[in-house]
Amino acid sequence: MKVLLAGGGTAGHINPALAIAGYIKEKEPDAEFLFIGNRDGMEQRLVAQAGFPIKSVVISGFKRSLSPKSTIHNIKTVSRSFTSRALAKKIIREFDPDICIGTGGYVSGPVILAACNLGYPAIIHEQNAYPGVTNKMLAKKVRRVMLANEDAKKHFDSKASFVITGNPIRPEILATKHDEAKRSLGLEQLERPIILSFGGSLGAKSINEAMVELMARSAKDKKYYHIHAYGAQGGYTLDLLRSHGVDPDLCDNLDVRSYIDNMNDCLAACDLVVSRAGAITLSEIQAKGRPAVLIPSPFVAENHQFHNAMSMVNKKAALVIEQKDLTGEKLCETVDMISADPKTLEKYRRNAQKMAIVDANERIYQTIKEVLNR
Repeated sequence: MKVLLAGGGTAGHINPALAIAGYIKEKEPDAEFLFIGNRDGMEQRLVAQAGFPIKSVVISGFKRSLSPKSTIHNIKTVSRSFTSRALAKKIIREFDPDICIGTGGYVSGPVILAACNLGYPAIIHEQNAYPGVTNKMLAKKVRRVMLANEDAKKHFDSKASFVITGNPIRPEILATKHDEAKRSLGLEQLERPIILSFGGSLGAKSINEAMVELMARSAKDKKYYHIHAYGAQGGYTLDLLRSHGVDPDLCDNLDVRSYIDNMNDCLAACDLVVSRAGAITLSEIQAKGRPAVLIPSPFVAENHQFHNAMSMVNKKAALVIEQKDLTGEKLCETVDMISADPKTLEKYRRNAQKMAIVDANERIYQTIKEVLNR
């Protein structure tokens, strides 16, 4: 099988494509792959690191502002859409794939559209509860629209062909057990609740500042054990803690670091998550059945993180604090409220787990085989 994949711009579009390719490779070791990415996108690095070949087009999105600078950018975007589609057609013809898969982002649009126009079987995967513009545009043209969240269906054209697959989840996330994780972290004797909090690889200033208030209080009353990642740009968090009279190096219930490189252990061990509401993050939270306090980023396209968060809130699997309402006091109140009663935590845990789709890779693979066997 020859598989062409297109997706990029953010890890949320790239990692699902890599997971799909990796699973197909497991099932069919002789399969051939080619990624098409944006020339300056992070997919160039991530795909190469994963050992897959990648070719490039140049594409950008439209800006909504009417300023002269935005107008010039949008004119360039129109031009790039034509040139990228022409180049994508050339690459597709040369590779001659059996199936073309789009996972979102600007680059997915011209590539999958070119594949459809050339008559190649094409499918797309939407990770979020509110679909991006690219996938909404492609939905009527492709053979299948694979959804991670059923809530997304109402935002697409009803004539599209849908299948619920979920988001691919890292095997180590699924495999790690609660007791094993606590032992690995040296917390097997700990009885207080463990809170895991993070705001993405770069960090989120609003989450860091609010978490400082909660951690500073915990340093004194020992109510919670904290694992907090402040991100590559959040080094100021340590100084903020010290300004509250707390030395994180001397507090036995604070584990404050730049990045969590053992997320499987931390997620399995924790009792509550405080985080943004990216699609893959929520899929992993659901897979482990973890209650969550979600703080959606207001800076993402289509405000999709808010829709992602509300899909869990509506199932009573999470609470949400919008960033405009976030303060240290509000976060403390919310965490205390959800953690106060073990029965409440257990209810949220069960509801989160009910939302989980843990066999997404196999569902996606079977969808591919079904399309190819039509």
